[in-house]
Amino acid sequence: MKRYTPTYHANNLFEVDPLFFIKINAKVLLLDLDNTLDSYKTKLPSERTINYIKQLKALNLRPIITSNNRSKRVKNYARALEIECLSSVAKPFKHFLLKKLNKLNIDLKECILIGDQLMTDIACGNALKIKTLLLEKLVKEDQFTTHFNRIFDKPLRARLKKCGKLNNWKEVL
Repeated sequence: MKRYTPTYHANNLFEVDPLFFIKINAKVLLLDLDNTLDSYKTKLPSERTINYIKQLKALNLRPIITSNNRSKRVKNYARALEIECLSSVAKPFKHFLLKKLNKLNIDLKECILIGDQLMTDIACGNALKIKTLLLEKLVKEDQFTTHFNRIFDKPLRARLKKCGKLNNWKEVL
């Protein structure tokens, strides 16, 4: 269960005060895309996402979209936000992401991986031994490939909640 236990939990990214990341000494935010920033059907960022990313950047935080999704979609989305992106990172496996982070000279101690899936986002962050922030699904629909992960995610998430392992981000502030 430790593999899937997030450091922090929130209903969605937009409820998290950007000062929280400074408080926990996170300078690099590795952001999942689908169901974390927007629906997988959304080609370009919503106004809410644009405003939130602006707040992060104003605090000298470095948001980087970190997605298993294909390059074209991720790059177009990130370009619209004027931020970096890493696509096809094969979460939950850490090797591809670690290689890309090393190329960018990113210190893992300054990172937090943020996403909506225990089986990919949280497992990858924990494998990298970095902080993680688990979010609830932003929208109801999922990509077809995500449905399989959700079968395991739902009971595991319920167990984490029952055991008091979903630490609310607000408790840090």
